[in-house]
Amino acid sequence: MDIRTMFESLDQQFTSYGGLKGGGITRLLYSDEWTKAVGALESLLKEEGFEVQFDAVGNLTGRIEGTENPEETIMSGSHIDTVVEGGHLDGQFGILSAIVAIKYLLEKYGQPKKSLEVLSLAEEEGSRFPYTFWGSKNFFNLADHKDVEEITDSEGVKFTDAMRQSGFDFRQDDKVREDIKAFVEMHIEQGKVLETEQKAIGVVTGIVGQKRYTINLKGEANHAGTTPMGLRKDAVVAFTEIVQRLVKRAEAMGDPLVLTFGHVTPVPNTVNVVPGEVEFSVDCRHIDQEALNKFAEEVEATIKEVAQQRGMDVNINLWMDEAPTLMDDDIIKNVKLAAEEVAGQAYKVMPSGAGHDAQIFAKHVPTGMIFVPSIKGISHNVEEETDVEDLVKGIEVLASVLHKLAY
Repeated sequence: MDIRTMFESLDQQFTSYGGLKGGGITRLLYSDEWTKAVGALESLLKEEGFEVQFDAVGNLTGRIEGTENPEETIMSGSHIDTVVEGGHLDGQFGILSAIVAIKYLLEKYGQPKKSLEVLSLAEEEGSRFPYTFWGSKNFFNLADHKDVEEITDSEGVKFTDAMRQSGFDFRQDDKVREDIKAFVEMHIEQGKVLETEQKAIGVVTGIVGQKRYTINLKGEANHAGTTPMGLRKDAVVAFTEIVQRLVKRAEAMGDPLVLTFGHVTPVPNTVNVVPGEVEFSVDCRHIDQEALNKFAEEVEATIKEVAQQRGMDVNINLWMDEAPTLMDDDIIKNVKLAAEEVAGQAYKVMPSGAGHDAQIFAKHVPTGMIFVPSIKGISHNVEEETDVEDLVKGIEVLASVLHKLAY
Protein backbone atom coordinates (compact mmCIF):
# COMPACT_ATOMS: atom_id res chain seq x y z
CA MET A 1 0.00 0.00 0.00
CA ASP A 2 1.25 3.48 -0.87
CA ILE A 3 0.77 5.47 2.35
CA ARG A 4 1.16 8.83 0.66
CA THR A 5 -1.36 8.13 -2.11
CA MET A 6 -3.99 6.82 0.30
CA PHE A 7 -3.57 9.71 2.72
CA GLU A 8 -3.69 12.40 0.02
CA SER A 9 -6.83 10.86 -1.45
CA LEU A 10 -8.58 10.76 1.93
CA ASP A 11 -7.39 14.24 2.86
CA GLN A 12 -8.76 15.68 -0.37
CA GLN A 13 -12.09 13.93 0.20
CA PHE A 14 -12.58 15.04 3.79
CA THR A 15 -11.30 18.58 3.27
CA SER A 16 -14.33 19.05 1.00
CA TYR A 17 -16.69 18.77 3.99
CA GLY A 18 -16.70 22.37 5.16
CA GLY A 19 -13.95 23.26 2.69
CA LEU A 20 -13.55 26.97 1.88
CA LYS A 21 -12.88 28.54 -1.52
CA GLY A 22 -9.65 30.10 -0.31
CA GLY A 23 -8.50 26.85 1.31
CA GLY A 24 -8.97 25.47 4.79
CA ILE A 25 -12.12 24.27 6.52
CA THR A 26 -14.92 25.53 8.71
CA ARG A 27 -16.54 22.43 10.23
CA LEU A 28 -18.24 23.24 13.50
CA LEU A 29 -19.87 20.79 15.90
CA TYR A 30 -23.32 19.56 14.78
CA SER A 31 -23.29 21.77 11.67
CA ASP A 32 -24.33 20.46 8.24
CA GLU A 33 -20.65 20.27 7.27
CA TRP A 34 -19.85 18.28 10.41
CA THR A 35 -22.77 15.92 9.84
CA LYS A 36 -21.68 15.23 6.26
CA ALA A 37 -18.10 14.59 7.39
CA VAL A 38 -19.01 12.06 10.08
CA GLY A 39 -21.45 10.38 7.70
CA ALA A 40 -18.75 10.05 5.06
CA LEU A 41 -16.31 8.74 7.67
CA GLU A 42 -18.83 6.11 8.76
CA SER A 43 -19.25 4.97 5.14
CA LEU A 44 -15.49 4.89 4.53
CA LEU A 45 -14.79 2.79 7.61
CA LYS A 46 -17.49 0.31 6.68
CA GLU A 47 -16.09 0.01 3.15
CA GLU A 48 -12.63 -0.64 4.57
CA GLY A 49 -13.88 -3.49 6.74
CA PHE A 50 -14.10 -1.77 10.13
CA GLU A 51 -16.91 -2.48 12.57
CA VAL A 52 -18.47 0.96 13.00
CA GLN A 53 -20.33 2.46 15.93
CA PHE A 54 -21.52 5.92 17.02
CA ASP A 55 -22.02 6.76 20.67
CA ALA A 56 -24.85 8.99 21.86
CA VAL A 57 -23.14 12.36 21.22
CA GLY A 58 -21.48 11.55 17.89
CA ASN A 59 -18.10 10.05 18.72
CA LEU A 60 -17.40 7.45 16.01
CA THR A 61 -15.26 4.32 16.27
CA GLY A 62 -14.08 1.91 13.58
CA ARG A 63 -12.90 -1.42 15.01
CA ILE A 64 -10.74 -4.29 13.76
CA GLU A 65 -11.17 -7.28 16.08
CA GLY A 66 -8.05 -8.87 17.53
CA THR A 67 -7.31 -12.56 17.01
CA GLU A 68 -5.87 -13.49 20.42
CA ASN A 69 -6.87 -10.76 22.87
CA PRO A 70 -9.87 -9.04 21.28
CA GLU A 71 -10.96 -7.72 24.68
CA GLU A 72 -7.86 -5.46 24.74
CA THR A 73 -8.10 -2.41 22.48
CA ILE A 74 -5.40 -0.16 21.05
CA MET A 75 -6.93 3.11 19.87
CA SER A 76 -5.82 6.04 17.73
CA GLY A 77 -7.59 9.12 16.44
CA SER A 78 -8.45 12.75 17.09
CA HIS A 79 -11.28 15.27 16.67
CA ILE A 80 -13.37 15.86 13.53
CA ASP A 81 -14.38 19.49 14.20
CA THR A 82 -12.37 22.59 13.23
CA VAL A 83 -12.12 26.21 14.22
CA VAL A 84 -13.69 28.88 12.01
CA GLU A 85 -11.53 29.20 8.88
CA GLY A 86 -9.18 26.53 10.17
CA GLY A 87 -6.75 24.25 8.39
CA HIS A 88 -7.14 20.76 6.92
CA LEU A 89 -4.76 19.01 9.33
CA ASP A 90 -5.73 20.01 12.88
CA GLY A 91 -7.76 17.04 14.12
CA GLN A 92 -8.49 15.59 10.69
CA PHE A 93 -4.89 14.39 10.21
CA GLY A 94 -5.07 12.40 13.44
CA ILE A 95 -8.15 10.50 12.25
CA LEU A 96 -6.98 9.89 8.69
CA SER A 97 -3.48 8.88 9.80
CA ALA A 98 -5.01 6.25 12.09
CA ILE A 99 -7.06 4.83 9.21
CA VAL A 100 -4.08 4.74 6.86
CA ALA A 101 -1.74 3.28 9.49
CA ILE A 102 -4.17 0.49 10.39
CA LYS A 103 -4.87 -0.32 6.72
CA TYR A 104 -1.11 -0.52 6.16
CA LEU A 105 -0.69 -2.89 9.10
CA LEU A 106 -3.56 -5.12 7.96
CA GLU A 107 -2.10 -5.44 4.48
CA LYS A 108 1.44 -6.11 5.74
CA TYR A 109 0.83 -8.22 8.86
CA GLY A 110 -2.79 -9.36 8.74
CA GLN A 111 -5.16 -9.24 11.71
CA PRO A 112 -3.76 -7.84 14.98
CA LYS A 113 -3.59 -9.89 18.17
CA LYS A 114 -5.30 -7.08 20.11
CA SER A 115 -8.19 -5.08 18.67
CA LEU A 116 -7.40 -1.84 16.84
CA GLU A 117 -9.77 1.11 16.73
CA VAL A 118 -9.91 4.41 14.89
CA LEU A 119 -11.59 7.14 16.93
CA SER A 120 -13.25 10.28 15.57
CA LEU A 121 -14.14 12.56 18.46
CA ALA A 122 -17.16 14.77 17.97
CA GLU A 123 -15.61 18.01 19.24
CA GLU A 124 -12.52 19.49 20.83
CA GLU A 125 -12.19 23.11 19.71
CA GLY A 126 -15.12 24.90 21.37
CA SER A 127 -15.50 27.02 18.24
CA ARG A 128 -19.27 26.94 17.84
CA PHE A 129 -20.39 26.69 21.46
CA PRO A 130 -18.57 27.86 24.61
CA TYR A 131 -17.58 24.34 25.67
CA THR A 132 -14.44 22.34 24.86
CA PHE A 133 -13.58 18.62 24.76
CA TRP A 134 -17.24 17.61 24.39
CA GLY A 135 -16.19 14.45 22.57
CA SER A 136 -13.48 13.17 24.89
CA LYS A 137 -15.29 14.25 28.06
CA ASN A 138 -18.34 12.26 26.99
CA PHE A 139 -16.12 9.33 26.09
CA PHE A 140 -15.21 9.06 29.77
CA ASN A 141 -18.59 10.24 31.10
CA LEU A 142 -17.10 13.50 32.40
CA ALA A 143 -19.46 15.95 30.70
CA ASP A 144 -22.24 17.54 32.75
CA HIS A 145 -25.47 17.98 30.79
CA LYS A 146 -26.25 21.15 32.74
CA ASP A 147 -23.15 22.87 31.33
CA VAL A 148 -24.54 22.79 27.78
CA GLU A 149 -28.31 22.75 28.15
CA GLU A 150 -28.68 26.54 27.96
CA ILE A 151 -25.69 27.57 25.85
CA THR A 152 -26.09 28.86 22.28
CA ASP A 153 -23.89 29.61 19.30
CA SER A 154 -23.34 33.10 17.84
CA GLU A 155 -26.62 32.86 15.95
CA GLY A 156 -28.64 31.90 19.00
CA VAL A 157 -28.98 28.21 18.14
CA LYS A 158 -29.17 26.12 21.30
CA PHE A 159 -26.60 23.38 21.79
CA THR A 160 -29.29 20.81 22.49
CA ASP A 161 -31.28 21.73 19.36
CA ALA A 162 -28.21 21.46 17.12
CA MET A 163 -27.23 18.14 18.68
CA ARG A 164 -30.66 16.59 18.22
CA GLN A 165 -31.07 17.95 14.70
CA SER A 166 -27.85 16.13 13.82
CA GLY A 167 -29.32 12.90 15.14
CA PHE A 168 -27.55 12.74 18.49
CA ASP A 169 -28.49 13.30 22.13
CA PHE A 170 -27.14 13.12 25.67
CA ARG A 171 -25.78 9.76 26.75
CA GLN A 172 -28.16 7.88 28.99
CA ASP A 173 -25.68 5.61 30.78
CA ASP A 174 -22.62 6.11 32.94
CA LYS A 175 -20.55 3.23 31.62
CA VAL A 176 -16.87 3.86 30.82
CA ARG A 177 -14.97 1.46 28.62
CA GLU A 178 -12.36 -0.66 30.39
CA ASP A 179 -10.93 -2.42 27.33
CA ILE A 180 -8.71 0.43 26.09
CA LYS A 181 -5.09 -0.41 26.83
CA ALA A 182 -3.53 2.49 24.90
CA PHE A 183 -4.52 5.65 23.04
CA VAL A 184 -2.13 7.33 20.60
CA GLU A 185 -2.98 10.71 19.08
CA MET A 186 -1.24 11.97 15.96
CA HIS A 187 -1.22 15.75 15.54
CA ILE A 188 0.53 18.61 13.83
CA GLU A 189 2.75 20.54 16.21
CA GLN A 190 0.99 23.91 15.75
CA GLY A 191 4.28 25.62 16.52
CA LYS A 192 7.70 26.37 15.00
CA VAL A 193 10.00 24.20 17.10
CA LEU A 194 10.25 21.11 14.88
CA GLU A 195 10.61 23.12 11.68
CA THR A 196 13.20 25.46 13.24
CA GLU A 197 15.27 22.55 14.52
CA GLN A 198 14.74 20.56 11.27
CA LYS A 199 13.10 17.63 13.03
CA ALA A 200 10.54 15.44 11.29
CA ILE A 201 8.91 13.92 14.39
CA GLY A 202 8.00 15.19 17.83
CA VAL A 203 7.91 12.63 20.65
CA VAL A 204 5.48 14.23 23.07
CA THR A 205 6.22 13.78 26.76
CA GLY A 206 3.18 15.62 28.06
CA ILE A 207 0.84 18.55 27.71
CA VAL A 208 1.77 21.65 29.63
CA GLY A 209 -0.10 22.90 32.67
CA GLN A 210 -1.71 26.32 32.37
CA LYS A 211 -2.47 29.11 34.77
CA ARG A 212 -4.54 32.00 33.45
CA TYR A 213 -5.25 35.22 35.31
CA THR A 214 -7.34 38.31 34.86
CA ILE A 215 -5.67 41.23 36.63
CA ASN A 216 -7.32 44.56 37.44
CA LEU A 217 -5.06 47.48 38.40
CA LYS A 218 -6.67 50.68 39.70
CA GLY A 219 -4.72 53.90 39.87
CA GLU A 220 -6.18 57.34 39.24
CA ALA A 221 -7.46 58.86 36.01
CA ASN A 222 -6.44 62.48 35.53
CA HIS A 223 -5.78 65.23 33.02
CA ALA A 224 -2.95 64.32 30.63
CA GLY A 225 -1.74 67.91 30.40
CA THR A 226 -1.97 69.19 33.97
CA THR A 227 -0.82 66.14 35.95
CA PRO A 228 2.98 66.08 36.41
CA MET A 229 4.71 62.74 35.86
CA GLY A 230 5.69 62.47 39.53
CA LEU A 231 2.10 62.88 40.69
CA ARG A 232 0.49 60.31 38.45
CA LYS A 233 -1.02 56.94 39.28
CA ASP A 234 -0.87 55.69 35.71
CA ALA A 235 -2.22 52.14 35.50
CA VAL A 236 -0.72 51.51 32.05
CA VAL A 237 2.75 52.52 33.25
CA ALA A 238 2.38 50.05 36.13
CA PHE A 239 1.24 47.41 33.66
CA THR A 240 4.27 47.93 31.42
CA GLU A 241 6.60 47.60 34.41
CA ILE A 242 4.93 44.32 35.33
CA VAL A 243 5.30 43.07 31.75
CA GLN A 244 8.98 43.98 31.53
CA ARG A 245 9.89 42.42 34.86
CA LEU A 246 7.99 39.18 34.30
CA VAL A 247 9.07 38.71 30.67
CA LYS A 248 12.72 39.11 31.67
CA ARG A 249 12.20 36.58 34.45
CA ALA A 250 10.49 34.12 32.07
CA GLU A 251 13.31 34.47 29.55
CA ALA A 252 15.85 33.83 32.30
CA MET A 253 14.04 30.65 33.39
CA GLY A 254 14.03 29.48 29.76
CA ASP A 255 12.13 26.82 27.84
CA PRO A 256 9.65 25.25 28.18
CA LEU A 257 8.14 28.06 30.30
CA VAL A 258 6.04 30.49 28.27
CA LEU A 259 4.34 33.71 29.39
CA THR A 260 1.76 35.73 27.47
CA PHE A 261 -0.04 39.01 28.11
CA GLY A 262 -2.77 38.51 25.56
CA HIS A 263 -5.57 40.92 26.45
CA VAL A 264 -5.21 44.50 27.67
CA THR A 265 -7.99 47.04 28.30
CA PRO A 266 -7.01 50.48 29.60
CA VAL A 267 -9.65 52.80 31.07
CA PRO A 268 -10.74 55.31 29.90
CA ASN A 269 -8.63 54.48 26.82
CA THR A 270 -8.52 57.97 25.38
CA VAL A 271 -5.67 60.18 24.20
CA ASN A 272 -5.80 63.00 26.74
CA VAL A 273 -6.49 61.19 30.03
CA VAL A 274 -3.98 59.43 32.25
CA PRO A 275 -5.36 55.88 32.37
CA GLY A 276 -6.61 55.20 35.88
CA GLU A 277 -7.38 51.53 35.39
CA VAL A 278 -6.20 48.63 33.29
CA GLU A 279 -7.41 45.06 33.04
CA PHE A 280 -5.11 42.48 31.49
CA SER A 281 -4.65 38.74 31.12
CA VAL A 282 -1.69 36.59 32.07
CA ASP A 283 -1.19 33.11 30.61
CA CYS A 284 1.75 31.02 31.86
CA ARG A 285 2.49 27.41 30.92
CA HIS A 286 5.03 24.76 31.86
CA ILE A 287 5.27 20.97 31.68
CA ASP A 288 6.56 20.75 35.28
CA GLN A 289 3.97 21.46 37.99
CA GLU A 290 6.50 22.60 40.59
CA ALA A 291 8.15 25.02 38.16
CA LEU A 292 4.76 26.35 37.06
CA ASN A 293 3.67 26.90 40.66
CA LYS A 294 6.93 28.66 41.51
CA PHE A 295 6.68 31.01 38.54
CA ALA A 296 3.01 31.74 39.30
CA GLU A 297 4.05 32.80 42.80
CA GLU A 298 6.53 35.21 41.21
CA VAL A 299 3.82 36.52 38.90
CA GLU A 300 1.49 37.32 41.78
CA ALA A 301 4.24 38.73 44.00
CA THR A 302 5.54 41.03 41.22
CA ILE A 303 2.09 42.37 40.44
CA LYS A 304 1.38 43.08 44.10
CA GLU A 305 4.78 44.72 44.59
CA VAL A 306 4.40 47.06 41.62
CA ALA A 307 0.87 47.98 42.66
CA GLN A 308 2.01 48.76 46.21
CA GLN A 309 4.99 50.83 45.06
CA ARG A 310 2.75 52.91 42.82
CA GLY A 311 -0.10 53.30 45.31
CA MET A 312 -2.62 51.27 43.37
CA ASP A 313 -5.29 48.74 44.18
CA VAL A 314 -5.04 45.35 42.50
CA ASN A 315 -7.32 42.36 42.06
CA ILE A 316 -5.82 39.06 40.93
CA ASN A 317 -8.23 36.43 39.60
CA LEU A 318 -6.76 33.00 38.83
CA TRP A 319 -9.57 31.55 36.70
CA MET A 320 -7.74 28.62 35.09
CA ASP A 321 -5.40 26.27 36.91
CA GLU A 322 -4.80 23.15 34.82
CA ALA A 323 -2.12 20.71 35.89
CA PRO A 324 0.35 19.31 33.35
CA THR A 325 -0.69 15.99 31.82
CA LEU A 326 2.10 13.49 31.26
CA MET A 327 2.10 10.82 28.58
CA ASP A 328 2.70 7.15 29.42
CA ASP A 329 6.40 6.28 29.80
CA ASP A 330 6.17 3.00 27.88
CA ILE A 331 4.33 4.60 24.97
CA ILE A 332 6.87 7.45 24.92
CA LYS A 333 9.61 4.82 24.57
CA ASN A 334 7.72 3.13 21.74
CA VAL A 335 7.23 6.42 19.91
CA LYS A 336 10.91 7.28 20.35
CA LEU A 337 12.03 3.91 18.97
CA ALA A 338 9.64 4.25 16.04
CA ALA A 339 10.87 7.79 15.36
CA GLU A 340 14.47 6.52 15.27
CA GLU A 341 13.46 3.81 12.80
CA VAL A 342 11.70 6.24 10.48
CA ALA A 343 13.60 9.52 10.87
CA GLY A 344 16.98 8.58 12.33
CA GLN A 345 18.05 11.42 14.62
CA ALA A 346 15.56 13.86 13.08
CA TYR A 347 13.18 13.73 16.02
CA LYS A 348 12.74 15.75 19.20
CA VAL A 349 11.47 14.76 22.63
CA MET A 350 9.23 17.66 23.63
CA PRO A 351 6.14 18.81 25.53
CA SER A 352 3.00 20.10 23.84
CA GLY A 353 2.27 23.74 24.51
CA ALA A 354 -1.32 23.40 23.31
CA GLY A 355 -4.19 21.38 24.70
CA HIS A 356 -5.36 18.16 23.01
CA ASP A 357 -7.84 15.34 23.53
CA ALA A 358 -4.87 13.26 24.70
CA GLN A 359 -4.87 15.22 27.95
CA ILE A 360 -8.34 13.89 28.75
CA PHE A 361 -7.41 10.34 27.76
CA ALA A 362 -4.14 10.33 29.70
CA LYS A 363 -5.99 10.60 32.99
CA HIS A 364 -7.80 7.33 32.29
CA VAL A 365 -5.74 5.15 29.92
CA PRO A 366 -2.05 4.89 28.88
CA THR A 367 -1.67 7.64 26.29
CA GLY A 368 0.91 8.95 23.85
CA MET A 369 1.20 11.69 21.22
CA ILE A 370 3.16 12.09 18.01
CA PHE A 371 3.85 15.46 16.37
CA VAL A 372 4.79 16.35 12.82
CA PRO A 373 6.08 19.84 11.91
CA SER A 374 3.86 22.79 11.05
CA ILE A 375 5.18 25.00 8.26
CA LYS A 376 5.98 28.41 9.79
CA GLY A 377 4.20 27.17 12.91
CA ILE A 378 0.85 28.21 11.42
CA SER A 379 -2.33 26.54 12.67
CA HIS A 380 -5.98 27.48 13.25
CA ASN A 381 -5.58 29.23 9.92
CA VAL A 382 -6.45 28.38 6.31
CA GLU A 383 -2.69 28.48 5.55
CA GLU A 384 -2.00 25.63 7.99
CA GLU A 385 0.23 23.12 6.21
CA THR A 386 2.83 20.39 6.67
CA ASP A 387 5.15 18.97 4.02
CA VAL A 388 3.60 15.74 2.76
CA GLU A 389 6.85 13.86 3.35
CA ASP A 390 6.64 14.76 7.03
CA LEU A 391 3.00 13.65 7.12
CA VAL A 392 4.00 10.29 5.65
CA LYS A 393 6.81 9.88 8.19
CA GLY A 394 4.33 10.61 10.94
CA ILE A 395 1.97 7.90 9.66
CA GLU A 396 4.89 5.47 9.45
CA VAL A 397 5.80 6.22 13.07
CA LEU A 398 2.18 5.74 14.14
CA ALA A 399 1.99 2.43 12.27
CA SER A 400 5.16 1.23 13.99
CA VAL A 401 3.82 2.18 17.43
CA LEU A 402 0.47 0.48 16.78
CA HIS A 403 2.31 -2.59 15.56
CA LYS A 404 4.30 -2.79 18.79
CA LEU A 405 1.18 -2.35 20.88
CA ALA A 406 -1.29 -4.57 19.02
CA TYR A 407 0.68 -7.30 17.22
